[in-house]
Amino acid sequence: MSLSHFQHPFDVVRHPQLEPEVKRAILASWASDACAVEGAPALRRPPELGCAIALDDVMDALRNLDQGGR
Repeated sequence: MSLSHFQHPFDVVRHPQLEPEVKRAILASWASDACAVEGAPALRRPPELGCAIALDDVMDALRNLDQGGR
């Protein structure tokens, strides 16, 4: 499976075939400083995405996952 089909953090959370640990790993990698947009620390651009996403969205998705969300 290619990660490029995920366009938003909640796409990862809602994916029915991924284990929670895999979802958490994907989201954690997106949240990492390595994905930070230079000059815009609140934005992340994971290599597999064509657009920037807000760090707040990634963190919201991680919290939702930790609460058992789908």
